Amino acid sequence: MHIHDIDCQTPAGDPFNLLALRGQVLLVVNVASRCGFTPQLKELEGLYRRYRDRGFMVLGFPCNQFAHQSPESARAFCAFGEQEFGVTFPLLEKVQVNGAGAHPLFLELRRQAPGVLGTTMIKWNFTKFLVGREGQVIRRFGPRDGARAIRTALEEALDAPFSA
Repeated sequence: MHIHDIDCQTPAGDPFNLLALRGQVLLVVNVASRCGFTPQLKELEGLYRRYRDRGFMVLGFPCNQFAHQSPESARAFCAFGEQEFGVTFPLLEKVQVNGAGAHPLFLELRRQAPGVLGTTMIKWNFTKFLVGREGQVIRRFGPRDGARAIRTALEEALDAPFSA
């Protein structure tokens, strides 16, 4: 399965076309509103603003699977992200990232970029997947990895050639 072929939705339930993002570098993140890592939303917004003109997009997917730290609806999460952290990058549908109900996008991200010791499970909120312009996962970053840890790999991905 190719990442750009996976169906996603906006918080309103409308289709979100990942294929339209082919050619951009993506950072896909499972986000939460009541997590100790929630302030990373501001860092992610900073990365987005700094690199968006070079073909970079952050995609945030609210997830309530870890200690019920995002109990609100996807729409309410969008309002929260915008009001509290100035988020302008796309926040999408609320998803599960592990288990039988895991969203197909996260199944594919996990398959392409296993975690520590080869495990594919996502261990917590704010796990990040850097995806290249052609849809391949370049690297998986853990919840503690902030903008500084991501920047070098992101810049390399942005500088990589793309075959349109």
